[in-house]
Amino acid sequence: MEEGIISGTINYLAQFMQYGGAFMWVIAAVWGFAIALAIDRFFKLYMKLDVDGSSFMNEIQRYILSNDIQGAIRTCSGTSAALPRVLKSGLKRSGQGTEQIQNALDATTLETIPKIESKMSYIQLIATISTLLGLLGTIHGLIQSFAAVASADPAQKAELLALGISKAMNTTYLGLLAAISVMVIYTILAAKAEKIVNEIDEYSVKLLDLLGTKKHNPEA
Repeated sequence: MEEGIISGTINYLAQFMQYGGAFMWVIAAVWGFAIALAIDRFFKLYMKLDVDGSSFMNEIQRYILSNDIQGAIRTCSGTSAALPRVLKSGLKRSGQGTEQIQNALDATTLETIPKIESKMSYIQLIATISTLLGLLGTIHGLIQSFAAVASADPAQKAELLALGISKAMNTTYLGLLAAISVMVIYTILAAKAEKIVNEIDEYSVKLLDLLGTKKHNPEA
């Protein structure tokens, strides 16, 4: 039973791709490339670069208020996430002036943000390209259909035209399906990237304020 369902599904997909022509495989290849990029971005954003910013900052704050800057630096060194990397650069200059700390935070932020947003524009671009490829495939299919109808027997023209249009619509269907799925994935990844960047901005300011307050009130 299950083998029959699987076999039928595979046959249907094979016919679906075949009827759409060469553009179907181009769209499928572009779609696959987008999925590969999305998987890479998902792993980097969710598994490597993200951290619970609020909890992490609370931990860093406890170290600073206990005058244990080295402990805070060790905590930042224990992860490859983006926020700890930025905060670590500021903590290393905690004995210097506010301007030097700010410069270190800004410089590391400028180095880190491109890594967070890397390849995101390609995923968004592929969503647009998928739609256009679908439309291009449809137009190409319609041109072929009308050319075939022009030289066909009058009794078969309606049937041939309907079949040609049906095949041409396959590329539009697949192109839109690819574009919609890629846009949903892009939106999810972009939201995560924005969350990481916003936390870097927020907690960099808090760290700067905390170090400045501690410097002026050593017993605080």
